Amino acid sequence: MAQLASLAALAGAGISAYGQVRQAQQQRAASRAQADNLRAQQEAQDAQATTQAAARARERSQALARTIASVRARLAAGGVSPDEGSAAALAAGLRRDAAQDAAEEAAVTQARLAAGRRSLLAPDGSLTSFLRAGQSLGGAVRSLLD
Repeated sequence: MAQLASLAALAGAGISAYGQVRQAQQQRAASRAQADNLRAQQEAQDAQATTQAAARARERSQALARTIASVRARLAAGGVSPDEGSAAALAAGLRRDAAQDAAEEAAVTQARLAAGRRSLLAPDGSLTSFLRAGQSLGGAVRSLLD
């Protein structure tokens, strides 16, 4: 009778270890699927942010071109040569300010994209499940030896 109890304890420990290993495999598969989904979402967000940044850059470029054309037209109407002197300095200043604004916006966009990324080193917890299975099997073997 004692031998049957020992065999039942050993069989129960084996089944428990198998269940824990299966659970760990399922968790690992779910973790991979979740990581794939997160990666796809991040890629979509990156593409959207890049597209929006390109659209804003195009809008800024068009606004700068309209502003410079307007200033040149006003200066020419006033009898000032728009390609020389203070008119040229004004146009250069507008271009410099626009370039600085574009650089600042690009830095902000890059910071936002970088902040949204998850670490590739995040643990998935698979080792913990195997350690638990080993502990329960070790406990069953120890109880058989006692």
